[in-house]
Amino acid sequence: MPSDAVLYQAAALCLTYPDDDFVARLPLLREAAPQLRAFADHAAVIPLRELAAHYVQVFDFKNRHSLYLSWWHDGDTRRRGMSLVRFKEVYRRHGLEFSGEELPDFLPAVLEFTARTGDTTLLTDHRAGLERLRNRLTDHGTPYAGVLDAVCVTLPTASTEGRP
Repeated sequence: MPSDAVLYQAAALCLTYPDDDFVARLPLLREAAPQLRAFADHAAVIPLRELAAHYVQVFDFKNRHSLYLSWWHDGDTRRRGMSLVRFKEVYRRHGLEFSGEELPDFLPAVLEFTARTGDTTLLTDHRAGLERLRNRLTDHGTPYAGVLDAVCVTLPTASTEGRP
């Protein structure tokens, strides 16, 4: 059984915008993270253009399926800025400087950080938001729900937090 680090890295790949590199890595992803095999099998048979359109439809039009963890805790409030600073501070404690195109709370970035460092603090602190996202993706009927299922299984039970 693969370690959680491998799962987190594979889940990060699944939750980023699909491109040719993603498609090329599907066989490796399928073998390295059996928990994501259903998603990988689905992605392997869908043309890249359709896969990309589905990603945009699910994640880019509304916050209902936001991949930004602080949104689930703070919504679109002033508090969110302080939450983003906290994400950067956690990265810095591990000698990493966040310099991605996305915000530091972008779930694929947090998953990559967790895979690299073994520090699950950011995921566990935002477990309730991850559960809400997982439930909404399940209700939406998207295969991305299986990716969140696999990640959430590795984390302690969620506490109640945030509003959105």
